[in-house]
Amino acid sequence: MSNQASFACQVLNWYDTCGRTDLPWRQNITPYRIWVSEIMLQQTQVNTVIPYFRRFEDRFPNITALADASLDEVLHLWTGLGYYARGRNLHKTANIVCKDFNGEFPRDNVALEQLPGIGRSTAGAICAIAFDQATPILDGNVKRVLTRYHRIKGWPGQSAVQKKLWQVAETSTPTDRSADYTQAIMDLGATLCTRSKPNCLACPLQVKCQAHTAAVTDQYPTSKPRKTLPVRTTYFLIMVNSQGQVLLQLRPPTGLWGGLWCFPECTDEAAIATTCQQLGFAIRHYRVDQQQRHTFSHYHLDYKPVHINAVPEPHVADSTIAWVNIDDPGQLGLPRPVEQLLKTIRE
Repeated sequence: MSNQASFACQVLNWYDTCGRTDLPWRQNITPYRIWVSEIMLQQTQVNTVIPYFRRFEDRFPNITALADASLDEVLHLWTGLGYYARGRNLHKTANIVCKDFNGEFPRDNVALEQLPGIGRSTAGAICAIAFDQATPILDGNVKRVLTRYHRIKGWPGQSAVQKKLWQVAETSTPTDRSADYTQAIMDLGATLCTRSKPNCLACPLQVKCQAHTAAVTDQYPTSKPRKTLPVRTTYFLIMVNSQGQVLLQLRPPTGLWGGLWCFPECTDEAAIATTCQQLGFAIRHYRVDQQQRHTFSHYHLDYKPVHINAVPEPHVADSTIAWVNIDDPGQLGLPRPVEQLLKTIRE
């Protein structure tokens, strides 16, 4: 048996007894369910994804239901999951698949990669798990297993390291039981070969794992070079009318929180009055609350809530501005900071 075949065999044998076969998307496997779960699992842990996946599937049981829904409703169910471009791309892809592929996902990973939000690894996962094709994947969990097992140096985000990892992933993927193997190696990375304190003693690959043998698992994968995250500041303008409604504004479809409903914003305190005038009302008085921070992958957002008493209450004629019931915002996509501030206002 070759080294590659032995590697896959050990991973599969472990999966047969220890794999997480009870995950909801591993029951009644379909391309649609695998696609939704893979998109949700990008940058997000399984335990966080499970309740979102179940709610999403209850509301959108198939790709036609998802394509027919409004983007607002899709993003509403995505609220709190983060990386909202994933939700927007999910909606775009659903419409494309329904329109151009008669509601059926293409069985070709190259064709899948052309769809919004589907990269090489996600396309590979769909083809492998849904269609049992021997297509490799390379998510964060798999990168960790392969870099430790082969002791591959360098940050996996570098093109040369990435290329080598894809080569290793491809040669390691078996032609038999490709679907099980793909789920198995993801599970191995998520449950045993973890980022910190990996459980090497329970790992089926420990004997030939080069990082384990050299007692340097903590050095692999090589960490991304650290850099100081920049900080952006903003003011959230919070206004509640006499009916207990709060003023929200729809953000542009692309960029930060694209397509989500947020409080109107301005960049500094001096611009509060001008921004309010542009929205059609004057300030009677306002109060600036303590600054809070929300961290993205590439920068920190420091925001200050500004509670405004206005005169007169603005009349909303613009479709991108709406008075929203604080107790029941309805089917709107809301960023986590906005959702938390609304909860604070209610309380």
